[in-house]
This record gives sequence, structure tokens and C-alpha cells, in this order.
Amino acid sequence: MLDLLTRALRTCPERPALLGTTRTGAVRTRATCGDLAALADRYAAALHTRGIGRGSTVGVAVRPGPRALAVMLAVHRLGARVAVLDPGAGPDVLRARLALARPDAVLADAAAQAVAGWARPFARRARLALPDLAELGPVATVGPRLPGCAPALDADVRAVILPRPVDEDGDAVIVFTSGTTAHPRAVVHTRSSVAAGMAAVAGLVRPEAGRPVLGGTFFVLVPSLASGAPVALPSRSPRVLARQLGRLDAQAIYLTPPQLRLALAQGARFTGRVWTGSAPASAGLLTRVKQAGAEEAWGVYALTELFPAAAVEQAEKAAFRGEGDLVGAPLPGVLAETDASGELLLGGPAARDRYLGEDPDPWVSTGDRARLDGGRIVLEGRHKDMVLRHAENIYPGLYEPALHVPGAELALLVGVPAGDGDERLVAVVQPGPRADRDALRAALAAPLERMGSARPDAVLLADIPLSGRSLKPDRAATARLATARLATGSLGTARLADGRVAGGRRR
Repeated sequence: MLDLLTRALRTCPERPALLGTTRTGAVRTRATCGDLAALADRYAAALHTRGIGRGSTVGVAVRPGPRALAVMLAVHRLGARVAVLDPGAGPDVLRARLALARPDAVLADAAAQAVAGWARPFARRARLALPDLAELGPVATVGPRLPGCAPALDADVRAVILPRPVDEDGDAVIVFTSGTTAHPRAVVHTRSSVAAGMAAVAGLVRPEAGRPVLGGTFFVLVPSLASGAPVALPSRSPRVLARQLGRLDAQAIYLTPPQLRLALAQGARFTGRVWTGSAPASAGLLTRVKQAGAEEAWGVYALTELFPAAAVEQAEKAAFRGEGDLVGAPLPGVLAETDASGELLLGGPAARDRYLGEDPDPWVSTGDRARLDGGRIVLEGRHKDMVLRHAENIYPGLYEPALHVPGAELALLVGVPAGDGDERLVAVVQPGPRADRDALRAALAAPLERMGSARPDAVLLADIPLSGRSLKPDRAATARLATARLATGSLGTARLADGRVAGGRRR
């Protein structure tokens, strides 16, 4: 489908492609089809002159928008693969991840380089942190440069001389998901699995040429633009997003559940078909979206390993009376079954090829307990310890070792219910028998700050429950403990931004 998009961009170069918004919600064109095609050609030529080609890996830290999409098209043309750099993962985790991927080049916009450099103290307040990007590979700047930035990627491009497009399967993208700092884990999608996933999205959303679609993900951008539909990037401000929705008259909208809740709180009105995923979407949330004007409201069940897997419309979900969370029937081409333990396994053309450094595997272990009810998938809870907060998957094992500072005997990160399917993340730290609690709080400050988007909402100093013959920390019981403390108020409102740690006085 990326090849189809490339042809579509050249067919109608004057047609608006990516749309933005003003603070009043007015629509403005950020890039035409011709702009995107020309930018992708320049980037492809620049990368080609740097030796990037079939089998190369390009690390990308570029904010969503025209340049990010042009980079993806350029890398695809050359037959290379993209390794996604997530500034919310924290520098230590990201450094370990990229040591596994070994990028041949790193493309970053000025904002990402600022996060890794002079703006690091400010960025940490927003839970963003990057290591020195030069540690990861040769760096080039995409877009406008600021003082201290690496040279521009296309600075030396005088004439765009493009190599022939690579027309064969191979690795397309690496997305890191879980594992530990010592043993990171990454999903590897091939060009064919990405194409199958985008074709599934196109079949699900059914974008029509000429009518705008609102959404910011790669899997929204490509099928919509390839179908001739301009794509509006959603505003980060809930208030502006509500205005944007009111003036755009979108045929289809994709927002995460947190974005929907914030937009609804601002009185947003919806049009067309609304899709939401990346986090659980309750029947109540989908109902509110339809009451706010949407013709249809869909919850999409998807994983990094397979996007999308299943979908359910509000009316069907609201009518479901069984136990568990109905996420719908598997989409065409998606295979679903459960193993002996009740874990949901998925497969099909859109499934990831493998995990980086591992052999290909046709089945994706979802980590979710599930049952098949008349061919529909009903989730019954998670096998994994993953915590889902604000549409982000947080894997405790990635960050818990850093909490074992002097004075800490045990430490766990657990999720506690926060309403409407979301969770709060609580760090429960057990002080040693003779630990100085003030010193322990001070020692926790640095590792907590380095946790990026996994930084907990609250920290509780308490004894961690143990279970089993080996007296292992009991994660479920610890989560119940944190939930109880939260309910009674003894956990307090210990948000890190306030500089407080529950279980003790203000620092």
C-alpha cells in the first residue's frame, strides 16, 4: 500500500494531503500530495548517498506529520527498515534497545535533539528523555535545525537522483515493546505484514476520496491518503480538538480512549464513523461518542504484533450480557484460537514476522486470557503483568530493577483501576529493616525521573505481600494493597509532580 500511496501522491500533486488546525479549529493545509512526494524523494536521495539501502536500519525520532511520513516513504523505497525511537521510554531503556537494532543512521527533528541535549531538564517534566543520539549512530536532522543540531539530512541534495524502488519483501519496521534493559524485545514487521495490516484498516474504515479523515497514526495516514482522502492531524489540546472536530466534518475519526474522554469533556461533537483503540474502550464510552453525534462508534482490538485484530460497534458491545470484554469478531484474514491456559493466540498475514533476534513464529501470544463466543473474541483479563495507562503499555519488569536503590528491599510497579478501563501506575517500595526512609525517598528520586512515560502516578512505602513456597512478591496482592490505600486516602495524592511520596511527609 505504500507503493499505492506513492503513486497516488504523484497523480494529484495539488490535492491537500495533511491538514492541521488553528486554535479556533479552522482547517489549514499542512502539506499537499506534491509536497509529500517531493519531500520523500529528497529524503530517499539523501539516504541513498549516505549508503542506506536494502538491509539497512534507520532510527527515527521525528514527530508525526509530513516529514515523518516522508521519511517512512523514503526508507521504504530503499528497502531499509525503520527502528522507532520512543522518547518516552527513558534513556537507559532506549540505549539498550538500539544496541540490539544497531541503526546505520539516526534521523531526528530539532525537538528530539533538544530533548537529548540542552532541553533535557525541561523535557523530563513532560516524561521525555533521550540519550545522546550520536551514541546510537550517525545523526541527521529532519526539518528546521536549531543551534547544536546535527547537519540537515538533505543539505547536500542538489539534484534528486533516485535509485529504483525495492520491490521485494523484507523487514519494514522495528517497534520495541517489552523485555528488560538487559534483554529488550522488539517486534519486527515485514513489508508484507505492514501492507496486510493497512489493507485491513482500509477495509474496516472504508475511506472515500475527497472527504477528510482525522487521525495521527501511520495506519490511518497511509490507507486514507492512498484512497484520496486528506488526513487531519488531531490537535493535542482537548479544547482545540473539540473545535477542530466541529469544523472538519470528518468521514472517519480515530482517537484513543483518553483523547475521546478529554474531547467529550470539552463538549466535542463527532461526525461519521469513530474508531478507538490502543486501550480498552467500554460500551459506556462508545455510547457517549454516539450520543455526541457519531454515526457509528467502534472499539478496535489491536496489538503492536498485529494491527488490527478485531473490532466491535457500540450497539453490539452494549447488547453483550456475558462476562468479560467483547472486542468483536476477528477481522478478515485474522486467525484466533486459545491455548490450554486460555491465552489468546492470533495469526494471519498482518501478524509480525518475529521478535528481533528470534526465529519467525506464525502465532502471536497476546498475553490476554480470552474465550471465543460464537466466533467473537471475549477478553477475560491479562496473563502478562502489563499495565495500561493513557493508551500506553507499561511493562513493570523493564523499570523495577532501577527502583532497588540502597534502602529498598523490594519494589513492584502495579496498576490500580482508574475508571473506564484505564489504570493508575503505583510504585510500591518496601524499605529494608533499618532503612532511613528520608534517605530512601531521596535515592528514589533519580531513577523515578529517568523512567520517562512509565513514571508512576504515586509511590507507596509499604511491605510487599509474599506468596508461594519460595515467598515471591505477590503482584496481585500488592495491587489490591495499593488499591485499598488509594480508596481510603492513605496513599494520598502523591503525584511525582508534587514532589511527594506516599507513606511519609513531604520532602
